[in-house]
Amino acid sequence: MKAFCKYALLVALTGSGVPLCQAAQSSSDTTPDNEIRVGGYAIFYDATARDISGPFVPAGLNVHVKNVQTLYLAYERTFSRHFGFELAAGWPPATKTYGRGPATVGSVPYNGQEISSARWLAPSALLTYKFLDQRYALRPYVGIGVTYVNFYDRQSTAAGDAVSGGPTKISLTSSIGPTATAGLAYRLSPRLGLYASYSFSRVRTNLTADTAGEIRTTHISFAPGALVISGGFSF
Repeated sequence: MKAFCKYALLVALTGSGVPLCQAAQSSSDTTPDNEIRVGGYAIFYDATARDISGPFVPAGLNVHVKNVQTLYLAYERTFSRHFGFELAAGWPPATKTYGRGPATVGSVPYNGQEISSARWLAPSALLTYKFLDQRYALRPYVGIGVTYVNFYDRQSTAAGDAVSGGPTKISLTSSIGPTATAGLAYRLSPRLGLYASYSFSRVRTNLTADTAGEIRTTHISFAPGALVISGGFSF
């Protein structure tokens, strides 16, 4: 009888130990709530501008910008199994503006010429929602939020000065606009992840060119798309 009791006690202790070990393992495998991501931004501009207006400006004078690539940085805070907050930004890229319209302005080449450049800082704040739950390594997600854009280091090129008739000061107003994103998250381990996403924003700016008091202006609407490939570390 005593032997039987000892055996029963051993089974009970062993049996209760198994789920406790599993629970501890499950807890240790939980992804931490904070994550830093680093990767690459490929930004595809979809910009439209009004024709430039001002003194001595011929009809049809316009501008366009080219796509850029830059470093991507982000921080995400997870609130629950599905919801999180993401703060993302790229290393400020140099964006070049090119003339669009007549081949020349007077005798000065214009169409296709680089007339100005600027750098911009554009942090985005998004509320994100991940589908499925943490049992799945691959999870699609979506996000919605706002982007703030601030332009700095604004420069008129030699070609831009020649078209304008002298040294020219460029200014661009800041802007706030909506942002949406959709992507895939792949969890390599509780602390490491891979991400691919595509974001869409809409921002606007007023461009002013001041050449010795002669003011020329245009309004530019940006609807950039951004493809991001990144890796994340959770802590």
